[in-house]
Amino acid sequence: MFFSIIIPVYNRPEEIKELLDSLLASNYTKPYEIVVVEDGSSIPCQDIIESFRSKLTISYYFKENSGPGDSRNFGMRKAQGDYFLIFDSDCIIPQNYLLEVEAELETEFTDCFGGPDAALDSFSKIQKAINFAMTSFLTTGGIRGGSEKIGKFQPRSFNMGISKKAFEASNGFGNIHPGEDPDLSIRLWKMGFQTRLFPKAFVYHKRRIDWQKFSVQVSKFGKARPILDSWYPEYQKPTFLFPTLFILGFVFSIAVLPFGFVFPIACYSIYYLLLFISATIQSKSIEIGFLALIAVTKQFWGYGLGFLQSFIKIKCLKQQPQKAFPELFFKVKS
Repeated sequence: MFFSIIIPVYNRPEEIKELLDSLLASNYTKPYEIVVVEDGSSIPCQDIIESFRSKLTISYYFKENSGPGDSRNFGMRKAQGDYFLIFDSDCIIPQNYLLEVEAELETEFTDCFGGPDAALDSFSKIQKAINFAMTSFLTTGGIRGGSEKIGKFQPRSFNMGISKKAFEASNGFGNIHPGEDPDLSIRLWKMGFQTRLFPKAFVYHKRRIDWQKFSVQVSKFGKARPILDSWYPEYQKPTFLFPTLFILGFVFSIAVLPFGFVFPIACYSIYYLLLFISATIQSKSIEIGFLALIAVTKQFWGYGLGFLQSFIKIKCLKQQPQKAFPELFFKVKS
């Protein structure tokens, strides 16, 4: 099997260097290629790529900006491999990653897989707090941290693989972003392909974002979900409502507090205490434990309000997704 690693990048040359440095340290000895797709960046990474040409089998393409999904598709069309591995540019790859993927595929081949993410000790405290919020069983059910069921897993595009056969059959990612990865998973399921979680094939996902960018990101996640539910109603889950119910319940608990009803706010206090204890133990840092409470709060409020706004527009008012939320859709150019 010949792997092609696909990396879309937009204005982040310093991240590409870190990612490529991590691949240089890989203990995988078989040939593979790397395809970097510059998505219309104003700060290109071509000079960085050139410095690695003598060390790695790597190709570089510059195209007009059309979003990460379309850039991944572009890269897969240019690639020579029969199995594509897709990373976000802010990932750092462990030494044994490719060996873990190869071992999983040889044991039980699947046409599409996803792996979890983790945080390095060198990450900032805010990055570690956001990583906790995105991966903890107490927040997302661990879907990014590796605790979601192995079968019927929806790979996330920061760390996923797809066979050339499945890519060609599905035409790859759609033009919605975020949400392009579950959209692809569901379309693959409908075509008879299988997806699976590879628990040991994790990456270090850096997420170079501040609190404001994180809030915008999770809001978009929330807005995308009712759109996906409208496209694929048979795959919607009650758990998708949890962040919205969480914030509505919190408002309710504050509203009834002056009337002597303390039980609702007590439940929230217990939940936040569990979050703090879990994040503190995981990170071995009280400060990160407190920062994790901020991250989880922003995660739930951003996603929950985004979901509620989208639910009203898409489900209740029957608006067209592209008109209701044009910011979630890229114009495909490749």
